Amino acid sequence: MVIASIGVLLLLAAMDQTIVSTALPTIVADLGGLDHLSWVVTAYVLASTVVAPLYGKLGDLYGRRRMVFISVGLFLFGSALCGLATSMLFLIISRAIQGLGGGGLFVLALAVVGDVIAPRDRGKVQGIFAIVFSLASMLGPLIGGWFVEVASWHWIFYVNIPFGLLAVVFFTLSFPPFTAHHDHKIDWAGAATLSVALASLTLVTSLGGSTIDWLSPTTLGLIVLVLASGWLFFRIEAGASEPILPPSLFGLNVFRNTSAIGFISGAAMFGAITFLPIYLQIAKGASPTVSGLLLVPMTLGILTAANLSGRYMGKTGRYRILPMIGTAVISVAGLLLATLSGTTSEVTFGLIIALLGLGMGCIFPVVTTAVQNAVPRQQLGTATAAGVMFRQIGGSLAVAAFGALFTARMAASLAAKGVTLPAGVEIGPQQMASLDPALKADVASAVVNAVHPIYWAVAVLGAIGFFIALRLEEIPLANRVVPRGE
Repeated sequence: MVIASIGVLLLLAAMDQTIVSTALPTIVADLGGLDHLSWVVTAYVLASTVVAPLYGKLGDLYGRRRMVFISVGLFLFGSALCGLATSMLFLIISRAIQGLGGGGLFVLALAVVGDVIAPRDRGKVQGIFAIVFSLASMLGPLIGGWFVEVASWHWIFYVNIPFGLLAVVFFTLSFPPFTAHHDHKIDWAGAATLSVALASLTLVTSLGGSTIDWLSPTTLGLIVLVLASGWLFFRIEAGASEPILPPSLFGLNVFRNTSAIGFISGAAMFGAITFLPIYLQIAKGASPTVSGLLLVPMTLGILTAANLSGRYMGKTGRYRILPMIGTAVISVAGLLLATLSGTTSEVTFGLIIALLGLGMGCIFPVVTTAVQNAVPRQQLGTATAAGVMFRQIGGSLAVAAFGALFTARMAASLAAKGVTLPAGVEIGPQQMASLDPALKADVASAVVNAVHPIYWAVAVLGAIGFFIALRLEEIPLANRVVPRGE
């Protein structure tokens, strides 16, 4: 019952990400502002990143059950607001609210697994979760594409509500409450300074060089704010009685290196996935539904690699070689994605993104299992949340940076061809169909040219991750769950 309820929570989070990514071109075309594309994703990722450490810490101190209720409640409220959005600003704010709840879903789900499953067996459970995640990844693009074509993109957010209610019911019946035996002091100052640092960093990455000049007072002010709040955060954590992110964790080889690998793999994953639907729908002319189907091979790659990785960890108790394989495969897949063109066949595209999925599937189950096995039991939720936070930070920065890069390259490519889009025209699948064939070809070519640097960057990230994985310490996975207090 516990595993089933956690599976529903992961289904909820995974469905949201895949549905939104497929519908992004249509959403932007409807509400306006291609230059705001990255913010639909960044607002959610940033909000979920900021609160993830807090969910992990509060779950350790007061029990994960009540934090799940708060997380799901905020997520469903944000989903309802997203469905009601009539402007890009309203949608971005609603996505941020949704992220405040969504930030707890992955963190709490992964931490609950650590409460009830022995480290050596967690790889097998991650395999089951990979099936759930893959099911959501396959259904999400299809459902999202179907809603976009048949009804309205607003409905892609409403589909979260029944899943959320189901998750609450299952979890309430299966997971007992935890009662704290003594009072705790929450590190609110640490949480506040961390939030300021993360928000400022994302703003600099997203707006610098596009909306605001790199040398403008606004950009320089944000950079100073990042450095100051980051420095203050670590000073606060060093003296806090209940730190959000205990400095002692960074003394552990496994925590330090899995956090770095999570950061890099998150950047590669979010950066790669966000711009694939744009390539398929604009450069290739695929409908939202078809573009969703064309992304299925990546899901199958994740499913296959995650299951094989789980079996390997369960049988051997080892994990170190898996992130080495995963990061190397991601690097190769990035190089291949950088060769995409308007004439790339569906079979070739499918093979490349399947390879990308295989690389991801070798990493995500491993880093969580490894870090939970290495940290003290009373810090399990905190360490799990930190790992998710670093992965989300990587994703947030990558999407923001890649979004700015895409917009700049797109504008430069169109300008080089002397192309000016008609007034009021946004680049979406419906609008592309109505353009003059010559203009359509120029826009498609510009999109292809704009995505290439993104995947060169993904290849470099994979290579960096590989060298970090070489430094990862291997602690044999334990065969039992460590009770609280040990």
